[in-house]
Amino acid sequence: MRALFTVLFILLTGLSQAAPFTDTTRSAYPTTTAQPPSVAPPASAAPPSSVAPPPTAANQDSTIQPDQTFCSGMRNTAFQAGEQLTYRVYYAVVGAYIAAGEASFTTTLEKFDHKDVYHVIGEGKTYSFEDKFFRVRDRYESYIDTGTLQPYKFIRDVDEGGYKTKENVTFIKAANTAITNTGVYKVPDCIQDVLSAIFYARNIDFSHHKVGDRIPFDMFLDRQVYHLYIRYLGKETIRTKYAKFRTIKFRPLLVKGTMFQGGEKMTVWVTDDPNHIAVRIESPITVGKVSVDMSYYRNLRYPLSSLVDL
Repeated sequence: MRALFTVLFILLTGLSQAAPFTDTTRSAYPTTTAQPPSVAPPASAAPPSSVAPPPTAANQDSTIQPDQTFCSGMRNTAFQAGEQLTYRVYYAVVGAYIAAGEASFTTTLEKFDHKDVYHVIGEGKTYSFEDKFFRVRDRYESYIDTGTLQPYKFIRDVDEGGYKTKENVTFIKAANTAITNTGVYKVPDCIQDVLSAIFYARNIDFSHHKVGDRIPFDMFLDRQVYHLYIRYLGKETIRTKYAKFRTIKFRPLLVKGTMFQGGEKMTVWVTDDPNHIAVRIESPITVGKVSVDMSYYRNLRYPLSSLVDL
């Protein structure tokens, strides 16, 4: 599950008793651009005087430097408070797709340390059948400045197969530090957490890039700074398990984990409209492949004009 969140929270969960793909399931998408009916979805500390340098991050390209113009000029034009997204996670093993769990994202407008922020919550869980083998209940939170799209605080509460961990990170922008449960670490000016990176990336203007371009960014995860990027692959019309979409296709550089391979192994398709929401994510894993499809949305900032048909 954590692996999926590193993807969905690039997005876009190592998640089975899933509901079949019935017409009721597909009705999460309207036949017009109107939104679907409502359903129930699931203080900055002062920096210490001494700052520990971040440990060396494995599996990153030290030659990649974030685009400072991209960082300083980023403004939110893609999402709004009240947005809700739900994804289903599938394992593909020996040609069979097994629905293992789901992930959801909600966005609200709040105050953090007297500043306007987007409070983004991402939650992932396995289905009841999968719980018998590997139960997952994960919750991620990020408090993101509405003007700069930089995070102030990141919270991770992980319960995966009996392994539990909690992480609380406060980003002190004036000192370029990240205060964690275990210490204080130096971070670059333009830094993202694993959840804020998704919403940050949704605001990329791909019309300014050509196929093959790398769009770099820095991410703080597990007390390390990773120099990552998104490689733009062009546009493609695809059919997910729920609908057909016109999409923008790219591959993020991944941090190698217990399930996902490092490098550019994962492919992400986001809607080719101003919302830029992920509708499909695919990646090989140690046994087979994981596939993630969007199954529900609500309160998008713009009509879902990339939807071709159901």
